Amino acid sequence: MKEFTIGKNDAGARVDRFVAKVAPLLPPALLQKYIRIKRVKVNGVRTARDTRLCEGDVVQLYINDEFFEAPREDNVFLTLFKPSLRIVYEDENLMLLDKVPGIVVHADETEKVNTLINHVQAYLYQKREWNPKSENAFTPALCNRIDRNTGGIVIAAKNAETLRIINEKIRDREIAKHYLCITLGEMKPKSGTIECFLRKDEAKNQVFVYHHPVPDGKTAITRYETLQTRGELSLVEVDLLTGRTHQIRASFADAGHPLLGDGKYGIGSVNRRYGETRQALYSYKLSFDFTTDAGILEYLRGKTFVVDDVPFRRKYFG
Repeated sequence: MKEFTIGKNDAGARVDRFVAKVAPLLPPALLQKYIRIKRVKVNGVRTARDTRLCEGDVVQLYINDEFFEAPREDNVFLTLFKPSLRIVYEDENLMLLDKVPGIVVHADETEKVNTLINHVQAYLYQKREWNPKSENAFTPALCNRIDRNTGGIVIAAKNAETLRIINEKIRDREIAKHYLCITLGEMKPKSGTIECFLRKDEAKNQVFVYHHPVPDGKTAITRYETLQTRGELSLVEVDLLTGRTHQIRASFADAGHPLLGDGKYGIGSVNRRYGETRQALYSYKLSFDFTTDAGILEYLRGKTFVVDDVPFRRKYFG
C-alpha cells in the first residue's frame, strides 16, 4: 500500500486523474475497477472517481508497486488491461499466435504500446506465468517476425530453453512455414519454383529482384502451387525454401503476378478497385518438421498447426 498526502498543487484534482498521474502504468480500465472495489481510498474510506481532493487529504492506494514506475520499453505491457491475442495453440513452453494484419510484432517508430510482444507479455503476466521481478534476464520473446500488413502464425517462447531450441530449429529449417496469397493473374506453370537473387535497399525498405548474382544479393527460392483461380485472381500456396525480406511479394511481382493489395510491389489501380490496402499474404500453416533432437519440445515433432480463417481467402474464394 502507498500513501500520498495532497499538497496545494494537487488540491482540486479528481481522484482518478491524480491516481493516473502517480501510477502511470496502471491501465485506465483497471484504475476504474480499483476505485469500485475500494483499492483506492481517501482518508481511509471509499471514494468516487470524480471526488475532488483537498489539501491535506491522504490517498491510500492498494496497487502493485510496478504500476508506479515510469513507463519504459520493458514495462509498457503493464498498460494493457485486456491483452488481445488469437491463440492457435498454447502449452507450458510456447504459444502459436495468429497475428492480425495491421499490428506490429515489436515496437517501432509508429507504435510503442499496441504490439504483439506487449500483448504476449501482458497476457502471461496476468496469468501469473511470468513476472519480470523474479527474472534476472529472460522475458517472453517472439521467435519469428511477420510484417505489419501480413498476418499469420508467430511463435512466442515462454522460457529461455524454448527460445533457444526454436531459434535453432528455424535456423536449421526444421520448422516449415506455408503461406497463402492472392496473385493478380495465374502463374504459368500453375505450380513450380521461382529462383532469383534479392538485394535490399535499406533506405527504401524495398528489395530488388535480379536473375544473376549481384553484390549484396541473396539467393531466394520460392515454391508455389496455384490452388484456385477466379477471374483475374488466383489463390496460391507458397513454401519458402529461403527466408528473405519481402521474398514472396517481390518474387511474384517480378514474375508479373503481384499480390493483391500490395502497396509497394503491386498495382495501385487494381488495389483501389478491390478496396484492398494490405497485401493478401498470410502465414497460415506451421509444421514442426524436426529431424534432430528437440529437447523439451520433442512432443511437437511432426505436428502441424493451421489458421482456418484467412480473411482474404474467405472473401474471394469462400
